[in-house]
Amino acid sequence: MVINDITGEIIGCCIEVHKELGPGLLESAYEECLAYELSRAGLFFERQKPIPVHYKEIRLEYGYRMDFVVENQVIVELKSVEIISPVHTAQILTYMKLAEIEAGLLINFNVLLLKNGIKRFLK
Repeated sequence: MVINDITGEIIGCCIEVHKELGPGLLESAYEECLAYELSRAGLFFERQKPIPVHYKEIRLEYGYRMDFVVENQVIVELKSVEIISPVHTAQILTYMKLAEIEAGLLINFNVLLLKNGIKRFLK
């Protein structure tokens, strides 16, 4: 699949979750429901995938965990916050760099219209 197709499918799944649940829940509820929708869509994904961090001569096997990696090509980072801050953007960009993945979606479910909570990133 092409990145645009994958991100389109993921966004469709997120819209379905948001349509059913609306804003105001914890991130973990959205994560569980999104996993269900991604499965229904037939997308391969890994959830809470660890990213090793290399620092000088040491390797931290579980430095961070990505919410989702879909089709081995797109990182999906979920939030349920009042506003997306610059640190959230920096977080997904760092994940993309460390995981050597060229596409990312930052999804904030705590908005009235989900289209206002989606940020797409490409290297």
